[in-house]
Amino acid sequence: MTRSVESRRVVHAGAALFAAVLLAGVSACGQTSDAVEIDGDDIGGVVSGPDGPEAGVWVIAETMDLPTRFNRTVVTDDQGRYLIPDLPDATYDIWVRGYGLVDSRKIRTTPGSSEDLTAVVAPDPHAAAQYYPAAYWFSLIEVPEKNEFPGTGPQGNGISPSIGSQSAFVRSLKSGGCMACHQLGGKATREIPEALGEFASTSDAWARRIQSGQAGGSMVGGLNRLGTSRALEMFADWTDRIAAGEVPPVPPRPQGEERNVVITQWDWADPTAYLHDQASTDKRDPTVNAYGSIYGALEASADYVPVLDPISHTASQVPLPVRDPNTPVASGPPMQPSPYWGDEAIWDSKANAHNPMLDDQARVWLTSRVGPSDNPAFCREGSDHPSARLFPTTRAGRHLAMYDPSTDEVSLIRTCFGTHHLIFGEDENNTLWTSGGGQVIGWLNTKMYLETGDEEASQGWSALVLDTNGNGRQDEYVGPNDPVDPAMDKRISSGYYGVAYNPLDGTIWGSSLGFPGSILRLDPGPNPPETALTEIYLLPLDNPAVPIQGYSPRGMDIDRNGVVWTPLASGHMASFDRSKCTGPLNGPGATGGHCPEGWTLYPEPAPQIKNLTESGSAESSYYTWVDQFNTLGLGDNVPINTGNGSEGLLALKDGEWVVLRVPYPLGFYTKWMDGRIDDPDTGWKGRGIFATISTRAPFHMETGEGTPSKVVHFQMRPDPLAR
Repeated sequence: MTRSVESRRVVHAGAALFAAVLLAGVSACGQTSDAVEIDGDDIGGVVSGPDGPEAGVWVIAETMDLPTRFNRTVVTDDQGRYLIPDLPDATYDIWVRGYGLVDSRKIRTTPGSSEDLTAVVAPDPHAAAQYYPAAYWFSLIEVPEKNEFPGTGPQGNGISPSIGSQSAFVRSLKSGGCMACHQLGGKATREIPEALGEFASTSDAWARRIQSGQAGGSMVGGLNRLGTSRALEMFADWTDRIAAGEVPPVPPRPQGEERNVVITQWDWADPTAYLHDQASTDKRDPTVNAYGSIYGALEASADYVPVLDPISHTASQVPLPVRDPNTPVASGPPMQPSPYWGDEAIWDSKANAHNPMLDDQARVWLTSRVGPSDNPAFCREGSDHPSARLFPTTRAGRHLAMYDPSTDEVSLIRTCFGTHHLIFGEDENNTLWTSGGGQVIGWLNTKMYLETGDEEASQGWSALVLDTNGNGRQDEYVGPNDPVDPAMDKRISSGYYGVAYNPLDGTIWGSSLGFPGSILRLDPGPNPPETALTEIYLLPLDNPAVPIQGYSPRGMDIDRNGVVWTPLASGHMASFDRSKCTGPLNGPGATGGHCPEGWTLYPEPAPQIKNLTESGSAESSYYTWVDQFNTLGLGDNVPINTGNGSEGLLALKDGEWVVLRVPYPLGFYTKWMDGRIDDPDTGWKGRGIFATISTRAPFHMETGEGTPSKVVHFQMRPDPLAR
């Protein structure tokens, strides 16, 4: 059984609903369970509660005996049976966690043991709710009503005049603001920490909280964009109602295929660092780097590449330098002391590495700073570089780096365009396409670069030009702020955020942030940048012809059939199929709103924000990744959202949701994943998806201050007892 994507109203929980859901979760009350067969490296048994076997609860095994902290989690079947397979030799704590329960007593045991476990029923709805995903708690927030928009400013209703609608407010609260960096709804955010101090009001406490640490300036700016006074009132009301005992709806326990998941975690990186992304293989061929190391990017926090060897369970570091010692540190000092780190500036990166990607030789390519933002002469006006002649650039905030594990050397590549995310094309030049260039999209001919080392000749970039005169080629254009001239093309400034390569035709797709946001398609043509043409497709918002409307994409991907997938701030996964477009794709009318029929929206499986009536949910996924080659085991071309509010991965299989919750430690939040096939001949054991903890505040997680980021491996067995 999986979860329908149809919109459903979720009644907020009281004691009666809590009891009903709890009883429904025990699907085999009074039945006698068959014995669980185990091998010498397994732990198995039966989980029982007062009314019999407990179905759909998690059993967690954790050890500190290995070189890095290690844990593995499984789900019980419909008879309460569990099997934790293939554990490294160590002594483990094992315990039960589940909806309707509180944690059971931890048992010390070793692989090869059979352990029947006793589940502990939660004494009340509040105790049970402590294990619910963050999105369920966030759904209790009450955003301003529709009739309060547009905002009238500090002297009016406190909402910023730049926020024109309730939907725009939600976007700036979710993946367009706060939740692009961390969860809202976890215990660390739904409560006010005592270490913050004492305040006259909860609103005052929130005003002080958002100034904490090195991200204080960003958080204050985020609330200013919403309207500080109204935002503080909203957050204070949310916190006060929770403190008074309000609890969210009860989540469903894992069902069907959701019970087949095996989740393995290793610590890596330092407690003061945070991860943005990780990479384990070449997206074009997931058998590359089989059983090899996992590589990460620490963004603004530290100047090294964290490395995990999942076979030896060891973590290490590769120093990541900059070329120019005058490169500034990416983060400033704390705005105010942090409840966790005081006045310490825990982030000190200059390289500011954001996104890693492996090539066909398992070399690691990263978006990473080489030096200060001012560009060298070959990028600027007057240069004879082919791209500079057409569109010179003066600044680039992040560039490229490459780490070769075979030589243990890092190469730095100064680009004329900013970089953010990466994707390799499936062409003979192994072209590396990048997002983050603002008004341009940039690329690197990695074949040429590896042969010559010439960073200048190997790179190129193009302005984003719409074919608004409809003649099929790039011509003189009007600017982004100019009206369309049917005799000319039009340049747009909607830059790439996510980036993906379409294997059907070699076009480069991307998401463009904003409200309502859009997706972009670049056809490089035979001689880019001269031949490059762009198409833009706006999200369907306020369009009565579209049955479900949504807004504001974040990261995106594409399947092998050329269909684009992206998460939306409205709480949807969206697909866009260009082949469904019925009108002209170029010409003066092709400026964004010309193909609403290409969009299909799927509400994500979480409750909606309390006072919103539109389709969607409180979820705020950061990225959609498409499993093009069935690396997880749910099938080819399955799109998967980083369900950061749901604290797990959200896979859309045949139009139904499969929710892979990470129950421990509470607070799972990731921004990317990739799938690897280590051995196609070993069934489920030889494949899986890797992700990492990507929150900027890993100390917000259940295990608190000192919690480092983790590598998280998801695998799907054929059944919950498969060995």
